[in-house]
Amino acid sequence: MYYYLIIALQAYCLYHLYTHRNAYYWWFVILFLGPIGCIIYLITQVYNKRDAEKISNDIAQVINPTIKVRDLEKRLEFSESYQNRVNLADAYLEIKDYNHAIEQYLEALEDRSQNNYYVTKQLIEAYFNIEDCDKVVFYAEKIKNHPEFKKSRTQFLYGLALERLGKMENAETNLRQIDIRYSFYEERLILAKFLLSIKKDEDAKEILNDVYAESNHMTKPNKRIYRTTIIEVEKLLKELDS
Repeated sequence: MYYYLIIALQAYCLYHLYTHRNAYYWWFVILFLGPIGCIIYLITQVYNKRDAEKISNDIAQVINPTIKVRDLEKRLEFSESYQNRVNLADAYLEIKDYNHAIEQYLEALEDRSQNNYYVTKQLIEAYFNIEDCDKVVFYAEKIKNHPEFKKSRTQFLYGLALERLGKMENAETNLRQIDIRYSFYEERLILAKFLLSIKKDEDAKEILNDVYAESNHMTKPNKRIYRTTIIEVEKLLKELDS
């Protein structure tokens, strides 16, 4: 239990560091000094009396994410507001309870007074994860004219769903929109694999070369995050050159 507490404490500190964009050297303090580094970070960068309870709750949620879900279920039971329902659906999605997430998102969509782009986007994510491609396409086509849809992960999932339904030309059109420099590394790897599957090797190789070149300019944290992706990109490039 002590080991998991340390991991949770480090995870919280790193998340706080990332979201608040504090000095880069704190990454080393937290990662290499372990619990001592975390305590130093919390005291100097986070902690005050007003924040104490919130920090405690956040750490508990890292250890047991269902705590957050139970809390949001109680909030929705107390007040069935649109935002409480969406927050609960997001929490279900976060812990990969896709069916309950879908149930809450669909209920939220009943409120016609809201701008439901966000909810529809999240609903598409949930449906994709249970491999209901027909529903992904159905809801994506409801929001595909929204300005935030173009070049988004949602459009990418739409393209993947179209591919799985055998609509290859339309799939390619939507999947290619994700090819944006210095972002979407995993999605661009998937796009390259798709292009290889339809015999567009040169297009695929160009994307893989771009991702590989960009990986040389990644920060060390990003290199750790995308390590598996970069390794697979290198492997595919070697296969294409052989």
